[in-house]
Amino acid sequence: MITVNQPFPNLELDAFFEHDIQKIDLASYRGKWLVLLFYPADFTFVCPTELEEAQSYYEEFQKNDAQIVSVSTDTAYAHLAWHEQSPAIRKITYPMLSDPAGKLCRLCGTYIEDEGLSVRATFIVDPEGKVKSMEMHDNSIGRSIKEILRKLQAAKFISEHAGLVCPASWVPGAATLKPGADLVGKI
Repeated sequence: MITVNQPFPNLELDAFFEHDIQKIDLASYRGKWLVLLFYPADFTFVCPTELEEAQSYYEEFQKNDAQIVSVSTDTAYAHLAWHEQSPAIRKITYPMLSDPAGKLCRLCGTYIEDEGLSVRATFIVDPEGKVKSMEMHDNSIGRSIKEILRKLQAAKFISEHAGLVCPASWVPGAATLKPGADLVGKI
């Protein structure tokens, strides 16, 4: 299982993207920030609320030089069918990756062997391909995409400002910290 500051796996997966089934190589996102939203399954209750919320923040992620992709163990054809059936999923314009064999999910430690599904998990990967944030939790608990955006912004900030760290609940424009020194002004 991968952990923070380790390289994220480079795999090629089928995806539903731009109204078509296509192959997406995760290595193609090098040079950009990547946010992966693992979720249990299509045609469920919590998942469309999260994926729709991710779409509502998608432009903000792109302004932060980040790409969102969702990942489940459903096939790309199931993603297509869900897209055609669900008003919430129909809004999605980011890639919906398919991992029916659970290969990526197993590498990331999100795979539930007895169910053939992924736990709800989020990975933020930097432009060099290293994991900067990861979070996993029970599938009954929905995520806050706004909080994921905040974590992305904090990860970007510390990568661009060596020696500074972000305190609790930091948001862009707020004061930061320099270990061994006092509070640093807003940057």
